[in-house]
Amino acid sequence: MGVGVDVHRLSPGVPMRLVGLAWPDEDHGLEGHSDGDVGAHAACDALLSAAGLGDLGTQFGTSDPAWAGAAGTALLAETSARVRAAGYAIGNVAVQVIGDRPRLGARRAEAEAALSEAAGAPVTVSATTTDGLGLTGRGEGVAAVATALVVRSP
Repeated sequence: MGVGVDVHRLSPGVPMRLVGLAWPDEDHGLEGHSDGDVGAHAACDALLSAAGLGDLGTQFGTSDPAWAGAAGTALLAETSARVRAAGYAIGNVAVQVIGDRPRLGARRAEAEAALSEAAGAPVTVSATTTDGLGLTGRGEGVAAVATALVVRSP
């Protein structure tokens, strides 16, 4: 089992990418070295944690220009490949997004399909708010928490 957490600041004029999807109607997006997709990034960290491979910063550091602006789904696909190369099969990943926007409910199945395709394994997506509390409640950022199950390949 592994756990991953990611948080990024909301900024005006930045395209919103979250849980593997573009959200063109959002006027704020998530800042980051890559696309800021906290859902995909948390999934990566959970997988890396479960396999004992460090974290997103260890594997794809901000000093590596190859990953600048990269899609979260590209990071998730590469992370999944590295986990498998380390001798693990991916059972599943669960991602929960914490924030007031964008509203994920209507696009949940689409998000699960995008992340599952990238991971090559089942990924579920859920969302919650903080009832106006903290950085997500004040509209300063979006967070995500993920868990992943991996098993040693035979």
